[in-house]
Amino acid sequence: MPKTVADVMSHEPVVVQAQTPLKTAIQILAERRISGLPVVDENGQLVGIISETDLMWQQTGVTPPAYIMFLDSVIYLQNPADYDRDLHKALGQTVGEVMSKNPITISPNKSIREAAKIMHDRSVHRLPVLDSAGQVIGILTRGDIVRAMAAEQD
Repeated sequence: MPKTVADVMSHEPVVVQAQTPLKTAIQILAERRISGLPVVDENGQLVGIISETDLMWQQTGVTPPAYIMFLDSVIYLQNPADYDRDLHKALGQTVGEVMSKNPITISPNKSIREAAKIMHDRSVHRLPVLDSAGQVIGILTRGDIVRAMAAEQD
């Protein structure tokens, strides 16, 4: 019988809230040697995810969007809203300012094959696992899937 997400996910994952100081989240990631954390609201509902990728903005900064001047008008060659979002991430002090919103999720009864396909197709490294009430009950990483594959080889 094929394994489900519930069989291989990490149960009871560490979560943070949007108002958690960024320094605290960085400390958790470093100490636990994990690459991302689900972000929940006061009711435990998932509102985002903070990952190492989100934190890279803190070190790299942002480049203002390219523009050209034409007849005393500024014409942006990139979307200025993207710059605003990126600037917020680079200067953010809380998890909520830096996190990625609307993360892709999965339910615990889905197959590992389905989870792997979602991760591959959407280029994500982790999937928060939600119960029917929208509560975070686990997290599934690419490493979890690889370990499940290795266990099947035994």
